[in-house]
Amino acid sequence: MSYCRWSSDDFSCDVYVYENCIGGWTTHVAGNRVLGDIPKTPPMEQDNMPAFVAAYKAQMDFLETAKRAPIGLPHDGESFDDPSPGDCADRLESLRAEGYVVPQYAIDALRGEQSELNEGCDRGV
Repeated sequence: MSYCRWSSDDFSCDVYVYENCIGGWTTHVAGNRVLGDIPKTPPMEQDNMPAFVAAYKAQMDFLETAKRAPIGLPHDGESFDDPSPGDCADRLESLRAEGYVVPQYAIDALRGEQSELNEGCDRGV
């Protein structure tokens, strides 16, 4: 499961974050950003599927020829592994403070998982 991907929020996200197969949390930082106004997609819901599909196609067509430029921040293109969801959330907050686009919902989900782990430890689980 990923917490966010570069395609999150209409391709505005600078990180790809997931729990890896050996029990840690991995963050990949993008090396570049798409230039220009990426077409936005509406929420994918049953009652607006035609609109979503049309917007998604426009987005993919735009991205096919879109120019990209380096982000220009210290961790462009780097990857990090953290031992816990809380440590990963700390890293994401640090990356955001440096200027990377990191969605708050990814940080919140990691903090929630850390809280659940802490509660389990408190109960002796």
